Amino acid sequence: MKTFGLIIIGDEILSGKREDKHFPKVRTLLAERGLRLSWVRYVGDDREYCTTVFRETFASKDVVFSCGGIGATPDDHTRQAAAAALGLPLVLHPEAARLITERCIAAAKQGHGSADMTTPENLQRLKMGEFPQDSRIIPNPYNQIPGFNLQDHWFVPGFPQMAWPMIEAVLNLYYADEFNRVAWAEKSFLVYEMPESRITPLMEEIQKRFADIKVFSLPSVGEGPKSRHIELGVKGPKEKLQAAYTFLLEGTLALSGSNHSLIQELSPTVKQN
Repeated sequence: MKTFGLIIIGDEILSGKREDKHFPKVRTLLAERGLRLSWVRYVGDDREYCTTVFRETFASKDVVFSCGGIGATPDDHTRQAAAAALGLPLVLHPEAARLITERCIAAAKQGHGSADMTTPENLQRLKMGEFPQDSRIIPNPYNQIPGFNLQDHWFVPGFPQMAWPMIEAVLNLYYADEFNRVAWAEKSFLVYEMPESRITPLMEEIQKRFADIKVFSLPSVGEGPKSRHIELGVKGPKEKLQAAYTFLLEGTLALSGSNHSLIQELSPTVKQN
Protein backbone atom coordinates (compact mmCIF):
# COMPACT_ATOMS: atom_id res chain seq x y z
CA MET A 1 0.00 0.00 0.00
CA LYS A 2 1.12 3.53 -0.72
CA THR A 3 2.20 5.86 2.06
CA PHE A 4 0.70 9.36 2.08
CA GLY A 5 2.41 12.43 3.49
CA LEU A 6 1.66 16.14 3.75
CA ILE A 7 3.98 19.16 3.65
CA ILE A 8 2.65 22.54 4.74
CA ILE A 9 4.83 25.49 3.78
CA GLY A 10 4.78 29.03 5.12
CA ASP A 11 6.31 31.22 7.80
CA GLU A 12 2.80 32.42 8.65
CA ILE A 13 1.93 28.95 9.96
CA LEU A 14 5.05 28.57 12.06
CA SER A 15 4.71 32.09 13.51
CA GLY A 16 1.07 31.58 14.39
CA LYS A 17 -0.10 34.41 12.15
CA ARG A 18 -2.35 31.91 10.41
CA GLU A 19 -3.74 28.64 11.70
CA ASP A 20 -3.13 25.54 9.63
CA LYS A 21 -6.32 23.98 8.29
CA HIS A 22 -4.76 21.61 5.77
CA PHE A 23 -3.78 18.83 8.18
CA PRO A 24 -7.30 18.02 9.45
CA LYS A 25 -8.85 18.42 5.99
CA VAL A 26 -6.34 16.21 4.17
CA ARG A 27 -6.60 13.62 6.93
CA THR A 28 -10.39 13.63 6.39
CA LEU A 29 -10.13 13.44 2.58
CA LEU A 30 -7.90 10.38 2.92
CA ALA A 31 -10.01 8.72 5.62
CA GLU A 32 -13.15 9.07 3.49
CA ARG A 33 -11.37 6.89 0.93
CA GLY A 34 -10.01 4.34 3.37
CA LEU A 35 -6.53 5.86 3.34
CA ARG A 36 -4.34 7.13 6.15
CA LEU A 37 -1.99 10.07 6.48
CA SER A 38 1.35 8.69 7.65
CA TRP A 39 3.25 11.92 8.32
CA VAL A 40 3.06 15.73 8.25
CA ARG A 41 5.89 18.27 8.00
CA TYR A 42 5.69 22.02 8.57
CA VAL A 43 8.32 24.03 6.72
CA GLY A 44 9.06 27.75 6.70
CA ASP A 45 9.75 29.97 3.69
CA ASP A 46 13.38 28.91 3.36
CA ARG A 47 14.44 27.72 -0.10
CA GLU A 48 17.46 25.76 1.03
CA TYR A 49 15.56 23.90 3.72
CA CYS A 50 12.60 23.26 1.39
CA THR A 51 15.05 21.77 -1.11
CA THR A 52 16.45 19.47 1.57
CA VAL A 53 12.97 18.33 2.58
CA PHE A 54 11.95 17.64 -1.02
CA ARG A 55 15.12 15.64 -1.66
CA GLU A 56 14.19 13.42 1.26
CA THR A 57 10.56 13.00 0.26
CA PHE A 58 11.27 12.37 -3.43
CA ALA A 59 13.69 9.64 -2.36
CA SER A 60 11.02 8.07 -0.13
CA LYS A 61 8.63 7.28 -3.01
CA ASP A 62 5.73 8.37 -0.79
CA VAL A 63 2.67 10.13 -2.20
CA VAL A 64 3.14 13.71 -1.01
CA PHE A 65 0.81 16.69 -1.07
CA SER A 66 2.60 20.01 -0.63
CA CYS A 67 0.51 23.07 0.22
CA GLY A 68 1.82 26.61 -0.22
CA GLY A 69 4.69 28.56 -1.68
CA ILE A 70 3.92 28.10 -5.39
CA GLY A 71 3.30 31.79 -6.11
CA ALA A 72 5.76 34.21 -7.71
CA THR A 73 6.67 36.57 -4.87
CA PRO A 74 10.10 36.57 -3.19
CA ASP A 75 8.84 34.52 -0.24
CA ASP A 76 7.56 31.70 -2.49
CA HIS A 77 10.17 28.97 -2.91
CA THR A 78 8.33 25.72 -3.60
CA ARG A 79 8.70 25.64 -7.39
CA GLN A 80 12.42 26.45 -7.25
CA ALA A 81 13.08 24.05 -4.35
CA ALA A 82 11.29 21.15 -6.04
CA ALA A 83 13.33 21.74 -9.19
CA ALA A 84 16.59 21.95 -7.26
CA ALA A 85 15.78 18.77 -5.33
CA LEU A 86 15.71 16.81 -8.59
CA GLY A 87 18.34 18.83 -10.44
CA LEU A 88 15.82 20.11 -12.99
CA PRO A 89 15.46 23.54 -14.62
CA LEU A 90 12.36 25.67 -14.25
CA VAL A 91 10.50 26.08 -17.54
CA LEU A 92 7.27 27.83 -18.47
CA HIS A 93 4.69 25.09 -18.88
CA PRO A 94 2.73 25.78 -22.08
CA GLU A 95 -0.62 24.72 -20.65
CA ALA A 96 -0.02 26.76 -17.52
CA ALA A 97 0.87 29.76 -19.68
CA ARG A 98 -2.37 29.34 -21.61
CA LEU A 99 -4.47 29.12 -18.46
CA ILE A 100 -2.79 32.12 -16.85
CA THR A 101 -3.23 34.13 -20.06
CA GLU A 102 -6.93 33.22 -20.18
CA ARG A 103 -7.26 34.26 -16.57
CA CYS A 104 -5.65 37.64 -17.27
CA ILE A 105 -7.87 38.24 -20.31
CA ALA A 106 -11.00 37.38 -18.33
CA ALA A 107 -9.95 39.70 -15.49
CA ALA A 108 -9.25 42.52 -17.96
CA LYS A 109 -12.77 42.18 -19.38
CA GLN A 110 -14.06 42.78 -15.86
CA GLY A 111 -11.93 45.88 -15.52
CA HIS A 112 -9.07 44.31 -13.56
CA GLY A 113 -5.61 44.68 -15.09
CA SER A 114 -4.58 44.30 -18.72
CA ALA A 115 -4.97 41.58 -21.33
CA ASP A 116 -1.53 42.47 -22.70
CA MET A 117 0.73 39.65 -21.54
CA THR A 118 3.86 41.75 -22.11
CA THR A 119 3.10 44.13 -19.24
CA PRO A 120 5.35 43.75 -16.15
CA GLU A 121 2.40 42.59 -14.04
CA ASN A 122 1.37 39.86 -16.45
CA LEU A 123 4.93 38.73 -17.07
CA GLN A 124 5.20 38.31 -13.31
CA ARG A 125 1.96 36.30 -13.29
CA LEU A 126 3.34 34.00 -15.96
CA LYS A 127 6.13 33.05 -13.56
CA MET A 128 3.49 31.11 -11.62
CA GLY A 129 3.49 28.74 -14.59
CA GLU A 130 7.21 28.07 -14.40
CA PHE A 131 7.51 24.53 -13.09
CA PRO A 132 10.31 21.97 -12.92
CA GLN A 133 10.89 20.41 -16.32
CA ASP A 134 8.59 17.48 -17.17
CA SER A 135 5.95 18.54 -14.63
CA ARG A 136 2.27 17.94 -15.22
CA ILE A 137 -0.22 20.59 -14.21
CA ILE A 138 -2.93 20.20 -11.58
CA PRO A 139 -6.07 22.09 -12.65
CA ASN A 140 -7.27 24.75 -10.22
CA PRO A 141 -11.06 25.13 -10.40
CA TYR A 142 -11.02 28.26 -8.24
CA ASN A 143 -9.03 30.68 -10.41
CA GLN A 144 -7.42 28.54 -13.16
CA ILE A 145 -3.84 29.14 -11.89
CA PRO A 146 -2.58 25.54 -11.83
CA GLY A 147 -0.44 23.58 -9.45
CA PHE A 148 2.04 20.99 -10.63
CA ASN A 149 2.97 17.36 -10.26
CA LEU A 150 6.31 15.56 -10.29
CA GLN A 151 6.51 11.82 -9.66
CA ASP A 152 4.13 11.19 -6.73
CA HIS A 153 4.42 14.77 -5.43
CA TRP A 154 1.49 17.13 -5.87
CA PHE A 155 2.11 20.84 -5.34
CA VAL A 156 -0.93 23.02 -4.68
CA PRO A 157 -1.53 26.57 -3.39
CA GLY A 158 -1.74 27.40 0.28
CA PHE A 159 -5.31 28.71 -0.02
CA PRO A 160 -7.74 26.04 1.23
CA GLN A 161 -10.38 27.08 -1.33
CA MET A 162 -7.96 26.06 -4.06
CA ALA A 163 -5.89 23.32 -2.44
CA TRP A 164 -8.65 21.05 -1.15
CA PRO A 165 -10.59 20.55 -4.43
CA MET A 166 -7.27 19.99 -6.21
CA ILE A 167 -6.15 17.33 -3.71
CA GLU A 168 -9.53 15.62 -3.85
CA ALA A 169 -9.42 15.50 -7.64
CA VAL A 170 -5.90 14.04 -7.58
CA LEU A 171 -6.96 11.30 -5.18
CA ASN A 172 -9.99 10.36 -7.25
CA LEU A 173 -8.15 10.42 -10.57
CA TYR A 174 -4.81 8.83 -9.71
CA TYR A 175 -5.22 6.75 -6.55
CA ALA A 176 -8.68 5.20 -6.74
CA ASP A 177 -7.14 1.72 -6.84
CA GLU A 178 -5.81 2.35 -3.32
CA PHE A 179 -9.23 3.15 -1.84
CA ASN A 180 -10.65 0.85 0.85
CA ARG A 181 -8.23 -1.97 0.17
CA VAL A 182 -7.92 -3.18 3.75
CA ALA A 183 -10.39 -3.05 6.64
CA TRP A 184 -8.40 -1.41 9.43
CA ALA A 185 -9.56 -1.43 13.03
CA GLU A 186 -8.55 -0.13 16.42
CA LYS A 187 -9.56 -1.52 19.78
CA SER A 188 -8.55 -0.30 23.22
CA PHE A 189 -9.34 -0.17 26.93
CA LEU A 190 -8.50 2.03 29.90
CA VAL A 191 -6.35 0.70 32.71
CA TYR A 192 -6.21 2.67 35.96
CA GLU A 193 -3.38 3.24 38.42
CA MET A 194 -0.81 1.16 36.58
CA PRO A 195 2.56 2.55 35.42
CA GLU A 196 3.57 2.25 31.76
CA SER A 197 6.85 0.67 32.82
CA ARG A 198 4.95 -2.37 34.09
CA ILE A 199 3.02 -2.78 30.83
CA THR A 200 5.85 -2.09 28.38
CA PRO A 201 7.24 -5.68 28.25
CA LEU A 202 3.75 -6.93 27.38
CA MET A 203 3.49 -4.37 24.58
CA GLU A 204 6.87 -5.41 23.22
CA GLU A 205 5.79 -9.05 23.22
CA ILE A 206 2.69 -8.19 21.17
CA GLN A 207 4.82 -6.39 18.57
CA LYS A 208 6.92 -9.55 18.23
CA ARG A 209 4.01 -12.00 18.06
CA PHE A 210 1.52 -10.24 15.80
CA ALA A 211 2.61 -9.11 12.35
CA ASP A 212 1.03 -5.91 10.96
CA ILE A 213 -0.37 -4.99 14.38
CA LYS A 214 0.65 -1.82 16.20
CA VAL A 215 0.22 -1.50 19.94
CA PHE A 216 -0.20 1.92 21.54
CA SER A 217 -0.26 3.54 24.95
CA LEU A 218 -1.84 6.94 25.68
CA PRO A 219 -1.24 7.93 29.33
CA SER A 220 -3.32 10.55 31.14
CA VAL A 221 -2.75 12.22 34.49
CA GLY A 222 -6.50 12.13 35.03
CA GLU A 223 -9.18 14.81 34.85
CA GLY A 224 -12.42 15.29 36.74
CA PRO A 225 -13.79 12.00 38.05
CA LYS A 226 -11.21 9.93 36.21
CA SER A 227 -8.03 9.06 38.06
CA ARG A 228 -4.66 8.49 36.44
CA HIS A 229 -5.02 6.00 33.60
CA ILE A 230 -3.62 4.68 30.33
CA GLU A 231 -5.51 3.94 27.16
CA LEU A 232 -4.00 0.71 25.87
CA GLY A 233 -4.87 -0.67 22.47
CA VAL A 234 -3.96 -2.27 19.21
CA LYS A 235 -4.60 -1.25 15.61
CA GLY A 236 -4.14 -2.93 12.28
CA PRO A 237 -5.95 -5.23 9.81
CA LYS A 238 -9.37 -6.08 11.21
CA GLU A 239 -9.04 -9.83 10.70
CA LYS A 240 -5.84 -9.93 12.78
CA LEU A 241 -6.90 -7.55 15.53
CA GLN A 242 -8.92 -9.64 17.97
CA ALA A 243 -6.16 -12.11 18.81
CA ALA A 244 -3.74 -9.30 19.60
CA TYR A 245 -6.37 -7.43 21.62
CA THR A 246 -7.21 -10.53 23.67
CA PHE A 247 -3.53 -11.10 24.39
CA LEU A 248 -3.14 -7.48 25.53
CA LEU A 249 -6.28 -7.50 27.67
CA GLU A 250 -5.54 -10.81 29.38
CA GLY A 251 -1.91 -9.84 29.94
CA THR A 252 -2.93 -6.55 31.52
CA LEU A 253 -5.47 -8.30 33.73
CA ALA A 254 -2.73 -10.61 34.95
CA LEU A 255 -0.51 -7.62 35.76
CA SER A 256 -3.38 -6.05 37.73
CA GLY A 257 -3.85 -9.20 39.83
CA SER A 258 -7.09 -9.96 37.93
CA ASN A 259 -8.66 -6.80 39.31
CA HIS A 260 -11.36 -6.15 36.68
CA SER A 261 -12.33 -2.86 38.32
CA LEU A 262 -9.08 -1.35 37.08
CA ILE A 263 -9.96 -1.98 33.42
CA GLN A 264 -12.63 -0.34 31.27
CA GLU A 265 -13.13 -1.63 27.74
CA LEU A 266 -13.90 0.89 25.00
CA SER A 267 -15.95 0.56 21.81
CA PRO A 268 -13.84 -0.59 18.85
CA THR A 269 -13.18 1.71 15.93
CA VAL A 270 -13.34 0.18 12.46
CA LYS A 271 -12.19 1.99 9.33
CA GLN A 272 -11.39 1.03 5.78
CA ASN A 273 -7.75 1.45 4.83
